[in-house]
Amino acid sequence: MKQHTPILDELVAMSLRLAAPEREYVILGEGNTSAQADEASFWVKASGAKMVESSRYNFVQVYSEPVLEMLEGPDLSDEQIKEALGAACVERGPQRPSTETVFHALLLSYPQVRFVGHTHPISVNSILCSEKWRELFSGRLFPDEIVVCGREYVLVPYTDPGLALARAVQGGVSDYAERYGEPPRVVLIQNHGLIAAGKTAAMVENITAMMDKTARILLGAGAAGGVHALSEADVDRIHTRPDEKYRQKGFDEA
Repeated sequence: MKQHTPILDELVAMSLRLAAPEREYVILGEGNTSAQADEASFWVKASGAKMVESSRYNFVQVYSEPVLEMLEGPDLSDEQIKEALGAACVERGPQRPSTETVFHALLLSYPQVRFVGHTHPISVNSILCSEKWRELFSGRLFPDEIVVCGREYVLVPYTDPGLALARAVQGGVSDYAERYGEPPRVVLIQNHGLIAAGKTAAMVENITAMMDKTARILLGAGAAGGVHALSEADVDRIHTRPDEKYRQKGFDEA
């Protein structure tokens, strides 16, 4: 029987809030979420389950190590990936982990990350599906974008969802972590969607909401004549200001 744990309850609550129809982050079976269960395993949304109908029965507990080993192993067919993810489950049952479980395992392997939310916000995808997606998401627009979402995003060109995508995400995340000493808060995948990673469920929700605002501002600024991004000096100043660090802590824990 599936354990009824506080972490799982928190993951379910986060998933329901992210899936609220009025937010337009996901529809139907889109998106997936995860949370670290213990040192050896994590919870991830079951394949095909609707986030808006999230309950503790819609999540699968998976061992981290065998999933992470898939990143370094040989290329696998779709059927082999399905079998490997099924074998990594703590309890075998009718549900199987989301096909995107591997990048959840990757992000949750960083000590600064305990919750992950992958969504497809209409506003964000409107830009990710445009010709200038990389250019538009390379600049920072306003202080709270930097405070909540970080000074830089990991931008991943469209890649086949599953193991191939997880490996592409791994490359960007590893590079970011090497340069900044911590994992990114935001990963953006061309023609696909948003990944928000944080220490708390609130952090993931706040990042997702702020990325929705950022995308809406980008679309509005473009319609108003063009986007004006902050200078690198301004971004560096905001990212390192003590008062902004204090506000960041409050947002992350709220």
